[in-house]
This record gives sequence, C-alpha cells and structure tokens, in this order.
Amino acid sequence: MNALLTLLTLLCVLCISLGQLLFKKAAAALPAQPGLWDWATNGWLIVSLALYGVTTLGWIWILRHAPLHLAYPFMGLAFLIVPVLAWLLLKEPLHWQTLAGGALILAGVTLAARAPGA
Repeated sequence: MNALLTLLTLLCVLCISLGQLLFKKAAAALPAQPGLWDWATNGWLIVSLALYGVTTLGWIWILRHAPLHLAYPFMGLAFLIVPVLAWLLLKEPLHWQTLAGGALILAGVTLAARAPGA
C-alpha cells in the first residue's frame, strides 16, 4: 500500500475507534428504560452513526484500492486505540495488559504490511 492509502486506512481506523467512544457516550445518555424516542433523539448516537456511515464509505473506497489482506490488519489497531482514547477522554482505567496486547497487534500489523506483495 502506498503512503496515502496507508494514511487513509489509519484515519478510517481512528474514526471507527472514535465511533466506539461515541457509542459509549450514547449508552450513558440513555435512561434506565429507554423508549424509541430516547433512542431516536440521542445526539451521541446520531453523531456516532453518522461517523460510522461516513467511515464505512471510506473503508469501501480503501478496499477498492488495497488488498483486503493488507488493509484489514489495520483494523486490529482499534483494539489499542479505543482503550487509550477511553483512558484519555473518558477517564477509564488502562492496564498494562491492554498496552502489551496492543503492542503485539501493532507488531502483527507491521508484519502483515511488510508481507511479500504489500
């Protein structure tokens, strides 16, 4: 994958990760017994669905230009990005095991991106 395609793929993963945080905010904003109106008027949910929609279109464009076996491993980075963003923005705990697992995922993405034919 060329540099621009790699950058766009990383941006797509970052947007998916931000979408997860927005889904968390949407869930926290719902009342204990949400009704249909609560779901339909949840601003966090609307924004997260819009972000996911745009990101999905971007992902389709990426897959049109990159082999799936090269692009898809980047999605594994979300397993590191989401907990780190949750720690930074939502003040959730971040454990060393998460960071160690994320380092292994990063190594796997690097290995996959350097595969023959990459």
